[in-house]
Amino acid sequence: MESSAPATGPIPEIDALLNPVQRDAVHHGDGPLLVLAGAGTGKTRVLTTRFAHLLLTRRAFPGQVLAVTFTNKAAREMRERVAGLLGQPVEGLWLGTFHALAARMLRGHAELVGRRPGFTILDTDDQLRLLKQVMQAEGLDTKRFPPPVLMGIIQRWKDRGLLPERVTPAEDSDFASGRARALYALYQQRLAAVNAVDFGDLLLLATELLRTHPDILARYHRQFRYILVDEYQDTNLVQYLWLRLLAQGHRNICCVGDDDQSIYSWRGAEIENILRFERDFEGARVVRLERNYRSTAPILAAASGLIAHNEGRLGKTLRSGLGDAAGEKISVVALWDSDEEARMVGGRIEALRAAGEALGDIAILVRAGFQTRAFEERLITLGIPYRIIGGLRFYERAEIRDAIAYARVLVQPADDLAFERIVNIPKRGVGEGALRTITQRARADAIPLAEAAHRLVAEGGVRGKLRDALRELLAGFEAWRAMLPQEGHVVTMQTVLDASGYTGMWQADSSPEAPGRLENLKEFIRALSDFDTLPAFLDHVSLVMENEENAEGDRVNLMTLHAAKGLEFDTVFLPGWEDGIFPSQRTMDESGTKGLEEERRLAYVGLTRARRRAIVSHAANRRIYANWQVSMPSRFLDELPEEHVQLEGRQDGRAPSAGFPLIARSRQPAAWETAPRPPRADSIPVGCRVFHEKFGYGTVTATEDDRLEIDFEKAGSKRVLDRFVARA
Repeated sequence: MESSAPATGPIPEIDALLNPVQRDAVHHGDGPLLVLAGAGTGKTRVLTTRFAHLLLTRRAFPGQVLAVTFTNKAAREMRERVAGLLGQPVEGLWLGTFHALAARMLRGHAELVGRRPGFTILDTDDQLRLLKQVMQAEGLDTKRFPPPVLMGIIQRWKDRGLLPERVTPAEDSDFASGRARALYALYQQRLAAVNAVDFGDLLLLATELLRTHPDILARYHRQFRYILVDEYQDTNLVQYLWLRLLAQGHRNICCVGDDDQSIYSWRGAEIENILRFERDFEGARVVRLERNYRSTAPILAAASGLIAHNEGRLGKTLRSGLGDAAGEKISVVALWDSDEEARMVGGRIEALRAAGEALGDIAILVRAGFQTRAFEERLITLGIPYRIIGGLRFYERAEIRDAIAYARVLVQPADDLAFERIVNIPKRGVGEGALRTITQRARADAIPLAEAAHRLVAEGGVRGKLRDALRELLAGFEAWRAMLPQEGHVVTMQTVLDASGYTGMWQADSSPEAPGRLENLKEFIRALSDFDTLPAFLDHVSLVMENEENAEGDRVNLMTLHAAKGLEFDTVFLPGWEDGIFPSQRTMDESGTKGLEEERRLAYVGLTRARRRAIVSHAANRRIYANWQVSMPSRFLDELPEEHVQLEGRQDGRAPSAGFPLIARSRQPAAWETAPRPPRADSIPVGCRVFHEKFGYGTVTATEDDRLEIDFEKAGSKRVLDRFVARA
């Protein structure tokens, strides 16, 4: 399609801000345009400058451009940048998030989607309360069939643009014996009856409005001459359908995104939306932004070499816009165990601070939230201030506070605050009224809440299911206290969480957060094994919490890789690059190639957060619960181009490969390292009794070259290198 001539010529002040490829995207005339913007290549600059250019060249008036972002922050920044380029505030813009713009559409046509003007947008609590009412009216036990689980199913249907009547058998769920679709229909009817919508309805009903009312769609076609979309790789199906309907008019849709940074499939994002752009919009032009203004050449070359292993991508190669001056290679540090890894990271941060580096320019990026604990503990020990970005500190997380409360009641039955926290988690029917009864009895007899509950149960002061639930909980604590001296605090606390139903509560939860909470609980149990007794652990937690400070000033940044997208730091630590952690075990077990490619994109995002240096690390051993487990280096390490990687640490702990040959160490080991063990001169036969410094005593059950299968007395069966054991 030929571009229409601009009303005015190029604008030197704007063009001067752009490189030639960016300028090409900004000056694109009419027709569909996909801007493939690699990490750090100036995508926001291109999008906002194109917006301003459309207005300054009078291709469109402010109300004729639809500009869509994913966050309110991005919308606010775009508005400010456009106003800055124009030299004045701009009124009448259709600029905002997907949901805000869809809500604006619905407000103008409420009656056409079964609502009245002034409809309410429900928050999460109200949604759940309404859904629970619907389920109870249908005679469903909301303890057996939790409303949050059904809400998650309904929201996934809405993200896919499915009204109840469009949910096919293939899309259906077996929740409540296959009643999910019928409950969805009743929930939608109830929303209409109270003149409300939930968050998922905004785009679902806006799309339905455009699909079923051609006159309304034609009106928006006339209004919106140009459509601008940010982060297109993160769109879900209903967002894609809404955009495609609106773009059928002038077809002047410009989408900016990076298929190599699509990392949100778990919340509905469809990478296929960006991959099929050229098929969806015939004659579409693709402009690739490949000049990165953030990172050094070795970091970009390593990241590009890694992501090139993905097949589902449109393809581009990042080049440094900082010049080809040599930068530091990516460091890949092999360590003995996770404790040594935390010491290494802490030690290097201390060295960077001593060299004058700002802590705020340093980040530790982990694959999963549970990994932060070891680094938090180390940073606290070293007195290095830190902040958690996009989440809570480990001991502040709700599931960890719950677990700590169970531990406090176990150690101290008179701990009323802890008892009050967990007495109804998971649900045991101890509502406000029951708790008031227990509290009144405790005050009357001047006894702790747990003892008051015990007396009420014994005397018949509470009845029915509540009495049975309280009796079971109180009897459980008696049994667990008796278990503590015999089994130890690690095994006992695992039993408490399992037998109380707390672990099962999260296992039954289908929300996206539930797997992470279960991983955090595993890390909680692992943390216990660092202490001799449960009181010692609780004292430690109290001191850590007492040390909490406001997250202001110069601090190390600690976050997950997902939370790091869009951020950048001089130095980035990327720990835990081991199969089972990164890529995650769940991905390797369930997701196949598609899931593995998303994990690789996540690795690419992590590497490209670094401006000057990236330090990747992996450990040979990690402790799961109270046991040590051998870890294999991440398969992603072998995909990093060898010429851009500097190997450090005990690389002898892994098998040689083309990408990573064994290295001969000629230097002295750093403080956080110990010298590598040489290969054994003798062989260890099957049946030989051996000792391992982490796993203890065991017997060899099988051998293969230098690898031994050993049945350890306490750690169970493990596969280890023969150089790490001694004959017992």
